[in-house]
Amino acid sequence: MKIALFNGPKDVSIKETEIPNANPGEIVIKNNIALTCGTDVKTFLRGHPLWDPPAPFGHESAGVVYEVGEGVDDFKKGDRVVAHNSAPCNECYYCKQGQHSMCENMTWNLGAFAEYQAIPANIVKQNVFHIPDNMDFKEAALTEPFACAVYGTAESNIQLGDFVVVNGVGPIGLMFVALAVRKGAHVIATDLSEKRLEKAKKYGAAEVINVKELEDQVKAVRNLTPDNRGVDVAIEAVGLPDVWEKTINMTRKGGIVNLFGGPKPGTSITVDTKLLHYSQLTLKGVFHTTPKYVERAFNLIKDGVIKAEDFVEAEYSLDEIENAILSHKKGEVIKNSIVF
Repeated sequence: MKIALFNGPKDVSIKETEIPNANPGEIVIKNNIALTCGTDVKTFLRGHPLWDPPAPFGHESAGVVYEVGEGVDDFKKGDRVVAHNSAPCNECYYCKQGQHSMCENMTWNLGAFAEYQAIPANIVKQNVFHIPDNMDFKEAALTEPFACAVYGTAESNIQLGDFVVVNGVGPIGLMFVALAVRKGAHVIATDLSEKRLEKAKKYGAAEVINVKELEDQVKAVRNLTPDNRGVDVAIEAVGLPDVWEKTINMTRKGGIVNLFGGPKPGTSITVDTKLLHYSQLTLKGVFHTTPKYVERAFNLIKDGVIKAEDFVEAEYSLDEIENAILSHKKGEVIKNSIVF
């Protein structure tokens, strides 16, 4: 089988290796499709703080069960399945507090950019789902990023009629738009790309702002809210410190700021202490997702809340993985797919 390995910044190679065996509690999936994402781009450019190279690469895929390990009863060879890329231990301090995304013993599973993929037993028990016959593999593969957006939306406490801004409508931001609209919010979407803003309008954004040549992004957003007071909920889905700061300043007194996009490690932001204190803002960092929201995300995809055709664009072979990631980086597409 072929597998893509991340060897360090801007260094990805394709390796020939043996198809993995399914150990007790595990399954092996023959991947049908894998998707690129912003995390793949950031990892390719600068590495990732959670794993050291050389490492398997990619974490959004779907396929067919190739082999079932001893003790696995819920899946059989030939089943169409999607596996999430993580599962908490349910035993550490944070899991016992219900903060599963902070799990100290998280089981991670990379290697979506591979023809075959072994799924660890802990993930098989918690986060693998049967794909219905009427669901495309590409839609199923959206489960991981959508689960992050579903979790982030839940943590944002969006109420019916709220004014919500989503800064950055790449894949995750676009999903935030769809979910906030579904909760009855008046959504403002900002981005540099007209193409992505058109997608945001398709998913119900009431207002879109192209910030490419805008002098004051904060003022432009606040001007679209009643009495220019600012949004009730502001979501940052870019991962840049200056956009974090702008997002904070778009928020009304007593509002919630969800700083979801992950900037480069070691960066920092400046927050006006007077604004934070006297405006009684809530600033939240939200990371990854939990099994509760993975299942909810998969069910929402089954219900047609998002469609693969709006996210997944060009197709590449595994040998073209670097081109697929660089194309994603340019912002010309929402996502690319690797077809096996």
